[in-house]
Amino acid sequence: MIDDSRLIYKNEGNFELLGMLSSSPGRILDCGCGAGDNARVLSDRGWCVTGITIDPLEQEAARQFCEAVYIADLEKGLPPDIGGAFDAILASHILEHLKKPERLLRELHQRLSPGGVLAVALPNIAHYRQRISRLRGQFFYTDTGQLDRTHLRFYTYRTAIQLLEQNGYELVNAMATGNLPLRKARLVSRSMADRLDKWAVRQRPNLLGYQCLLLARPSRL
Repeated sequence: MIDDSRLIYKNEGNFELLGMLSSSPGRILDCGCGAGDNARVLSDRGWCVTGITIDPLEQEAARQFCEAVYIADLEKGLPPDIGGAFDAILASHILEHLKKPERLLRELHQRLSPGGVLAVALPNIAHYRQRISRLRGQFFYTDTGQLDRTHLRFYTYRTAIQLLEQNGYELVNAMATGNLPLRKARLVSRSMADRLDKWAVRQRPNLLGYQCLLLARPSRL
């Protein structure tokens, strides 16, 4: 969601993506950290978080969860004064906002420590609701979601994977989060519905997943 009173991005944190990271915390770079929602979860789990945001208000909000928060336009690359390597780098719903995400991905490649991983979340434009909208001739931008008006790039589950593989990474894990249609109308328990949703999304991630979650490491040459 967007906090209109301060014009900064706030949410509960991308728990599905963060769950893909190692249970052994280390040093992590949160690219596009927003108000620090993912950083809050990570710091609670023992990670030492360095954040990057373009907004001074977000910087102020994220400082309580990060060792340091830098102001930078990621379109132009990482701030030059960020030092050292990172055990993990987080890019949760940030690459779709860049004109040239490839440039940032290649730079991040150089900032991972040996054995380090890149965790990426991207919205899936091929989600079934978006397909239905296209069939109806609709393509309306919104404040949030897959057609967020600030998105410059659009990805499917398959092209999200290609984006990483074509820019120096190999997949460690890939999944999508979503659910079957008419979830509330199903005459089963919530736990059964959850299991059914997870099974179905694993079978058809490009159709049922609203976000793509990717864990990757630099390719071995």
